[in-house]
Amino acid sequence: MTTAAAPSTALQHQSIAFIGGGNMASALIGGLRRQGLPAARIRVLEPFEATRAQLLAQHGVAAQATADAALGECALLVWAVKPQVLREAAQAVAPFAAQALHLSVAAGIRSDSIAGWLGSQRIVRAMPNTPALVGRGMTGLFARGAVSAADRALVDAVIAPTGQALWLEAEAQLDAVTALSGSGPAYVFYFIEAMVQAGTGMGLSAAQAQQLATATFAGAATLAAQSDEPPAVLRERVTSKGGTTHAALAALETAGVKAAFVGAMEAARARAAELGDEFGRG
Repeated sequence: MTTAAAPSTALQHQSIAFIGGGNMASALIGGLRRQGLPAARIRVLEPFEATRAQLLAQHGVAAQATADAALGECALLVWAVKPQVLREAAQAVAPFAAQALHLSVAAGIRSDSIAGWLGSQRIVRAMPNTPALVGRGMTGLFARGAVSAADRALVDAVIAPTGQALWLEAEAQLDAVTALSGSGPAYVFYFIEAMVQAGTGMGLSAAQAQQLATATFAGAATLAAQSDEPPAVLRERVTSKGGTTHAALAALETAGVKAAFVGAMEAARARAAELGDEFGRG
């Protein structure tokens, strides 16, 4: 694998460990490798042999199945495991990780629980999303009070290659981030599915409908991101009274789509809070 640049200042001479080697860990590791972080400075703890082999093939990073004292050399531990296994993983790693900064991407598990399991207050929670896999992700971040400015800079350096980041003042806001951007790509894919279904029903091929739908989403999102005007104004500019767009939006309003969508996101937020209650005990 070729590297494009030297590691950022925050990453120079640092070693990083990933607890879990799945898709999100792979996205972050890929970004670190593109920044020029040597594979030898990246450790991965991953129980599944097939995933370990994939990390080696994609990123040149050798993963291990169990925790050992070598983790104590790492400045940052990234917790990229499912919420339901975080407690067990933390108990196995804690004896080797007393001096590290900890970055958790496990949905819902609150920093109080993580701090208790690890015996450390240097905890940052993150809620990324899957567009991180193509460098277009959005990550919400929250840091406990013991996290220093240098710690934040290290987290920023790790997240930067995957897309944008937003630091939050209140940990409870991460549940809203989970509902909005964490789960958000699935909503987009859901609407693309519906648009493709409609397009094929109106005589387009599946390939034509998908190209039109995905390009429209990408273009509209870029326009919204670059415009100083709110989405409502942009929508109004596309909508001529009595025209085709007006007819479509009127049908959506009659069907209660906006209210249903808001309700769906509230369900996602509530489930994020439930995960913290369910798997954060002890």
